[in-house]
Amino acid sequence: MAQITRPQSSVTPPTLKVNGLDLDYFNPKEYIIGGTTLTGTKYIDKDVIIRLSKLTQGERIILPGESTANAIKILWAQGLFDDVKLDIVKIEEDTVYFDIEVVERPRLASFDLNGVSKSQEKDIMEKLNEKTAKSVINDNLYSSTTNTIKRFLLEKGYFFTTVNYEAVPDSNMENGMVLKVMIDKGRKVKINQINFTGNKNFSAATLRKYLKKTKQQAFYKVFGSGKFNKEKYEEDKLTLIAKMHDKGYRDAAILRDTVYQFSDKAVSIDIDLYEGPKYYFGEITWAGNAKYVTKDLERVLGIETGEVFSEEKLEKKLRGSASGDDVSSLYMDDGYLTFNVDPVQTRIHGDTVDLEMRIYEGPQYTNNRISVKGNTITNDRVVLRDVRTRPGEKFSKASLIRTVREIGQLGNFDESKTVPDVKPNAVDGTVDISYIVEEKPSDQIELSGGFGGGNIIGTLGLTFNNFSLRNLFNLEAYKPLPKGDGQKLSLRGQTNGKYYQSYSFSFSEPWLGGRKPISFGVSAFTSLQSNGLGITNSQFQKIRLNGVTVSLGRRLNFPDNYFQLSHAINVQQYILNNYPGYLFSSGTSYNFNLTQELSRDSRNSPIFPTDGSYFRFTIQATPPYSLFNDLNYATAPDKERYKFTEYHKWKFESQWFQRLVGKFVIKAQAQFGFLGTYNPSVGQSAFERFKLGGDGMQGFDFLQGSELIAMRGYANNTVIPVGANPTIAQNSGSPIFTKYVMELRYPVIASQQATAFLVAFGEAGNTWDKFGDFNPFNVRRSVGLGAKIFLPIFGLLGIDYGYGFDKIPGLPDANKGQFHFSIAQQLGGF
Repeated sequence: MAQITRPQSSVTPPTLKVNGLDLDYFNPKEYIIGGTTLTGTKYIDKDVIIRLSKLTQGERIILPGESTANAIKILWAQGLFDDVKLDIVKIEEDTVYFDIEVVERPRLASFDLNGVSKSQEKDIMEKLNEKTAKSVINDNLYSSTTNTIKRFLLEKGYFFTTVNYEAVPDSNMENGMVLKVMIDKGRKVKINQINFTGNKNFSAATLRKYLKKTKQQAFYKVFGSGKFNKEKYEEDKLTLIAKMHDKGYRDAAILRDTVYQFSDKAVSIDIDLYEGPKYYFGEITWAGNAKYVTKDLERVLGIETGEVFSEEKLEKKLRGSASGDDVSSLYMDDGYLTFNVDPVQTRIHGDTVDLEMRIYEGPQYTNNRISVKGNTITNDRVVLRDVRTRPGEKFSKASLIRTVREIGQLGNFDESKTVPDVKPNAVDGTVDISYIVEEKPSDQIELSGGFGGGNIIGTLGLTFNNFSLRNLFNLEAYKPLPKGDGQKLSLRGQTNGKYYQSYSFSFSEPWLGGRKPISFGVSAFTSLQSNGLGITNSQFQKIRLNGVTVSLGRRLNFPDNYFQLSHAINVQQYILNNYPGYLFSSGTSYNFNLTQELSRDSRNSPIFPTDGSYFRFTIQATPPYSLFNDLNYATAPDKERYKFTEYHKWKFESQWFQRLVGKFVIKAQAQFGFLGTYNPSVGQSAFERFKLGGDGMQGFDFLQGSELIAMRGYANNTVIPVGANPTIAQNSGSPIFTKYVMELRYPVIASQQATAFLVAFGEAGNTWDKFGDFNPFNVRRSVGLGAKIFLPIFGLLGIDYGYGFDKIPGLPDANKGQFHFSIAQQLGGF
């Protein structure tokens, strides 16, 4: 056997003897390849390697010649071997036989990343596994792995990453190696300075503001001061140009940009801009419109000749308005599902752009099949009864959007994953709509311990938001309770053992009878509190409350279909025995009242609304007993005087939500409550008063006939009328209150598992004993910060820190810094 090698000298013609024959380098000869073998391989397909070498049986080859050298080069280029040798086994007449001897490189069994966090390791591994699973360990693998890691960490702000390797044999894989990757991320770099050139009409400060997520260092930036993130920087460059276009500079572009090292801790950025001229809207004409006349379309578009040219505004008014006041919505709300408008720039003269709006109206579509998919628990009819796109009606984009909102309001589905699937049928002019939903946990549990009334109180509450009463006796439907009909069942109990017990129950059906949106509800409660001061009846203090409420409500279509009207009949019984804090201490009082409530809710989400409003006006009244009985209230004993509670109660609440910039949302809220009398000789009701201040958590006071109104920055029930006796006012409450709230909200978590947001708030409110003293601008004030998180199983949980500015006479600890906790409720509501 002889090995083909490179000639060592050019003085004497080199020869290679094989089986007695000389291979003369200066007199090459043609041979036929009789066969090629491959030795040294265990894991690679031998036939593939031989084919790659091009030394296949039957081929002709000139020896000595370039073919043998090329074969070795080709095999080296594959990166699969640590060594490659080509041997001539034998030559028989004009036939030659070869053997390729190789040493295989080890294969990658796994990576072992060191120097990064668990989350970063997971993300990097996802990227590496896509490209390098079971790869041969070679220079290409090292290079691609290093580039992947550095690119990932660069996007996170690590500019100076170094990567080193160590290969360790893997006991579970033959010829396999574990590649230990030692990563030194260095430190995140900050942005020293952002420099602009080429800008004439935009100041550098203005341009830096357009880079929302890429900020240079400044002494006044305490949080997030200028850390560089490549991914966000790339997004910001697009935003920068879009902002310049929106200001009329439609030719604006970034000519070049450079990110370079300023120090071992910082980088600087240079951006060279081309602004171009500022453009304005010229003549706007319309073509293809038959349904609506040009005048109507111009009114909806709302763009006048001479306005600064803005493609963003143009697109918004044509088809991108969130409020639906664009040209596309005008057509699509009237069935024109395939409507399209194409703004064509017909002429650019000087700084003016003329446009022609070319419209394709298409046919009107009618809703055909409406379905819901993905609801594994909730019955179809529960979802479909809230659908606004009805079969046989003309297709409406507004109804489609409203339906998505209504499905989200059910509380049984992940709002972010509710998607309408719209499939037009061009042949018959109909459209099939499927609403794709995903169930989420909707039941809630409240299990807590707290301190109240001088005792430890335990609470257990269960709320089933998708209950099915009709399957109550169907054992197969218990998973663990019958579900799917959209009914709500709540059970709650509180106790500290011997001295305080409270139990409540409620059930509601949003579609009574299943055909019309008429809601039905029934609730009941009973509570008992005693102090057990002594064994004699004169010393024993006790209060028992019992109550039942039955309600009916219905949706209205006037003034619009966001309104709802509800009616409720309430029956309550108060039994007092030597119990202080009310207008009487012993006796039994009955409260029969009728409640009327008108509300309107256009919020786009019940948990974290970013748009819309909510208002509620409530009148609650008892019969005017004193006007038709013969009781002399001036001389009547407490047992008769307060036997039948009489009052009329008026409440108003409004909320308004608006997205500001980015994810920031502002909430404005106002509340008012008034408890009035029919007969001055009877005086104010002993119950149903308002207590303002604190966290608003309904505990003892709610079950003792008072209504708590939260006001952060003040202790519970401490915002009392000026000049009132603190002890009496805190216990009994006040007949008049008002409160105002302004909140700035920012979401930090938005998922099916949880919704969380931060708040900064300012509040103002006060209480009064009589209407003659009422002044809505004479209020106590507070500010603060807080956080809220909504967990499907627990409801809304919150913690706030408020600072009250105004002192409460007689209650020195009422204001200043106060922490407030809330469970399963929204602060500020009735």
